[in-house]
Amino acid sequence: MPKIIPSLTITALLLASPAAVMAGDTPVPVIAAAVADSARPAEDVARDAQRKPAELMTFAGVHEGARIAELAPGGGYYTRLLSLAVGAEGHVFADSSRPVPAVEAWATEHPQVSISILKAGDDLASEPVDIVWTTENYHDFKNAKIGESDAAALYNQAAFRALKPGGVYLINDHAAAADAPADVTSTLHRIAEATVIREVEAAGFQLAGKSPVLANPEDDHTLKVFDPAIRGKTDQFVLKFVKPES
Repeated sequence: MPKIIPSLTITALLLASPAAVMAGDTPVPVIAAAVADSARPAEDVARDAQRKPAELMTFAGVHEGARIAELAPGGGYYTRLLSLAVGAEGHVFADSSRPVPAVEAWATEHPQVSISILKAGDDLASEPVDIVWTTENYHDFKNAKIGESDAAALYNQAAFRALKPGGVYLINDHAAAADAPADVTSTLHRIAEATVIREVEAAGFQLAGKSPVLANPEDDHTLKVFDPAIRGKTDQFVLKFVKPES
């Protein structure tokens, strides 16, 4: 196997056999090694059972040497994993609207991570990327108002510009009821899957797949995601979009 797997090859493989990926088959070695890396903080490792990072990274096609733009890295849980998976020959562009001390600390030891403080609509990376990645953030993009609209459309457009043709836009978020009002993004911190699909496709992307790996049918979508009764156990969708080749 070549050391660096082109993003188009990964995408083709995943689209050709989505059942294998969704079933949680063994991830590629660099992903398994990233999850097992002893450099990861103990608190990150403790969250793995809940967040299932190997499955999400495999589904997105994360590979050694990849260029990834991560939107809203938060505390850096995925920044750390992605940077370990892409290795020294790859790069993670951590794009945040505010300073991220935990990510900055990690970047001092991992030069394949760079951090940018940006606003919605700014360019996400200094070079074309294979993957744009965002987890549990899209509903917050809806809450950030830019003029008469929300920030989600601007982030979607920036993701489209940043990606290579055939590149992947991975979005994971807390699911809302299909008939939930628009303000559910701020009241419960959830969003309807159909809303995300409609908006991302409007930016030019094609929906390439869904993974049920974080689904929880016992979540009735009525509780705020921070409620102790559901926190860490919310029903979540994982969507993979692809930038068309032409």
